[in-house]
Amino acid sequence: MSNMKNISKLILLSAVTVSLASCDDLFDPAIENIKDVNSMYNEPTYADGILGDAYILMPYSNGSVNDVATDDAVSNDNANGWRTIAGGAWTSQTGLSNDNWRDRNASIQHLNTFLENADKVTWAVDENVNQMFIDRLMGEAYGLRALNLYFLLQNYGGKTASGELMGVPIWTSSFTATTDMNVPRNTFAECMQQIFDDVKMAEELLPLDYVNIANDSQVPAKYASLGVKNDAYNRVFGAPVWCRMSGRIAKAIRAQAALLAASPAFNPGSGVSWEDAANYAAQSLNDIGGVSGMPQKGHVWFTAEEDATLGASENHPEIIWRGGYEDNCSVETDNFPPSLYGKGRVNPTQNLVDAFPMANGYPINDVHSAYDPANPYANRDPRLSEYITYNGATQGVKGDVINTSADNTTNNDGINKEAGYSTRTGYYMRKHCRSDVNPNQSSLLYKRHYVKRIRYTEIFLAYAEAANEAWGPTAGGSNGYSAYDVIKAIRKRAGLGVGGSDPYLESAKASKEAMRDLIRNERRLELCFENIRFWDLRRWNAPLTETAKGVSIKGNTYDYIEVEPRKYSDYMIYGPLPYNDVLKFSNLEQNQGW
Repeated sequence: MSNMKNISKLILLSAVTVSLASCDDLFDPAIENIKDVNSMYNEPTYADGILGDAYILMPYSNGSVNDVATDDAVSNDNANGWRTIAGGAWTSQTGLSNDNWRDRNASIQHLNTFLENADKVTWAVDENVNQMFIDRLMGEAYGLRALNLYFLLQNYGGKTASGELMGVPIWTSSFTATTDMNVPRNTFAECMQQIFDDVKMAEELLPLDYVNIANDSQVPAKYASLGVKNDAYNRVFGAPVWCRMSGRIAKAIRAQAALLAASPAFNPGSGVSWEDAANYAAQSLNDIGGVSGMPQKGHVWFTAEEDATLGASENHPEIIWRGGYEDNCSVETDNFPPSLYGKGRVNPTQNLVDAFPMANGYPINDVHSAYDPANPYANRDPRLSEYITYNGATQGVKGDVINTSADNTTNNDGINKEAGYSTRTGYYMRKHCRSDVNPNQSSLLYKRHYVKRIRYTEIFLAYAEAANEAWGPTAGGSNGYSAYDVIKAIRKRAGLGVGGSDPYLESAKASKEAMRDLIRNERRLELCFENIRFWDLRRWNAPLTETAKGVSIKGNTYDYIEVEPRKYSDYMIYGPLPYNDVLKFSNLEQNQGW
């Protein structure tokens, strides 16, 4: 592992402080520097800081990052590292690989240190309260360890030169300066079992959610039998710690990991079947009543109208896990068109635009679609205008009309008008951007942005994919709902269909293959710009080299152009382990091709 001998010296050093906003008080006073492990025992705030380091290192971004390395988007920033990767420069020495390897393993080291010592810390004078703190905090650590191992598998799991499907080295105890770090990788199946074991521990120790209970009768039986009252329970498991790892979150992470493991690139060999993946997703979805509990505005969870109603310790019903919030306009500054004082960084492709069906539910190339090439954005899936700004669409606090055409002489919103600011594809990303924000420094207006981590639509789509592969389009095992039921609800929510029916969906349910294509496309649309497609294409063994395309509009003429080739080799469905670590540790075998 990269510099792993040095990481042991850092286990008691604070990571860089970040803005957690409503979660700030969870690590107050601030995490202290350079203390001995024994300092944990009588300083619970310091001990919690060790766990806090793992939270600080979590692998989430508030916005689109790696979509520009797929067929869904390109970047107009020449220095963008993901653009470089997509252009054929992905190597085992690329920092984009090394950073995640370093951070995930450093986080696991913090968690192992915490797990080894948490039950020795005096968290509270009252014995029962002390035990509840131990249970909760250790449960959080198990859940976070599962999270980090899942992301390691997503990035680095793969087949070696021998063809064996391998994961990463599993660390369940902390290491010191004398620990032998030259260990082989565990198999992918062993890593998955470790994730399942950690999630099981998290489920046993954590509540489903952190909420204040109103009376003693609501205290869980295992604590009520000890004489714990509701005020003591709320002190440990109440609403003030709502954004930390919970039972609900741990189950969602298990569903994500199981989908990865059941996918073609990792199965057989992962020890996880499509049926397993479907059932794990169902366990998460059943907490909201299955399909009947699907949030009806889940496809527009990012809008100002929805987020504005949230309190500091509340979630939109679509969100399983989010962090704190940021009051700024950084997402808009990066992605608004230049006329709205943005840099237009993420440019959706024509490939993605073409993936949105017509409002009647038919793909645009279907004979029943009524698609008009001379008016390509009319009568389209409503999600297109929610997620992407196209020529003639409006955006911004004043509802400005955005002109992305090649003959735009009014401003730099037109295609390729100004390098580093204008769109390269004829489109700008709308998703993640709030229209009630103004990045203009002379009249700056910023609003709240929540850091979303996991949302229910992703888990619904995971279930649909796995259930279709396990049982076909219209069966659901013992879960009571099928892939068809999920996709029907998602498309109805989006506003697709004719007179209350969805004839294209009805035709697709006739075969597993047709439903597979539809599920994958719905996943592409619903989760676009959420840093998911980069990994989806790989776990599906899908083609990676589809050229990113755009549209150059002149008058009423639409000229569809090639914008950026995608230069990936077949072996790149699996990512590389960092070159320096493979070079340093002889037992750490690289994935094939790298």
